[in-house]
Amino acid sequence: MIFDYIVNNFEKDEPFFLSELPGESKGYIRQEMKRLTDEGKLCRLYNGVYFLSYNSILGTKGKVSVDKYINKKYIKNGGSINGYITGMQLANMYGFTTQNPSCTEVCSNEATTKQRKFELDGRKIVVYKPPVKIDKTNVAALQFLDLMTNIDKYSELTGNELKRKLRDYVKNTKVDFKKVKKYISLFPDRVYKNIYSGGLMGELV
Repeated sequence: MIFDYIVNNFEKDEPFFLSELPGESKGYIRQEMKRLTDEGKLCRLYNGVYFLSYNSILGTKGKVSVDKYINKKYIKNGGSINGYITGMQLANMYGFTTQNPSCTEVCSNEATTKQRKFELDGRKIVVYKPPVKIDKTNVAALQFLDLMTNIDKYSELTGNELKRKLRDYVKNTKVDFKKVKKYISLFPDRVYKNIYSGGLMGELV
């Protein structure tokens, strides 16, 4: 039964796509999704995207995890790397700023336009089209170049403190500077200045 499969394979706040469900008949699966939604067992997020109906510990109607939706839709698709977090959230994640971003910015192969803005459950999301297709071999380099494009705008750190934090970032994310050299020309010219100011120019030469 499809509902048993959903309960056993997805967390209660985890969105899932029709393509993740077993069965060769898409028509049958869609009929089952409609029935389960009508019965209140599932909630429909978008066309073809659902999550389990549940109540929170406060007894209110449970919500989908926006972070899980972003990760599954735009960052990791079927085990393959499809995108990455960028913008202020990236700077916040690695300690360059304490500011909380007003929106989640993602660079993803799933983007069909240069930039798309939308809201999901009150969260603002911006999805950018990458300059080249993202995969596991280049994701660290592309994310690093995105970070360095605007690090002067986002970082609360300066001088040696910023340089130390950048070196920690490069080490933790395993940035390959051969890949950085390959893709740097696809990014704005200010990325060179920011890499120089960050004390990482030596890695490029």
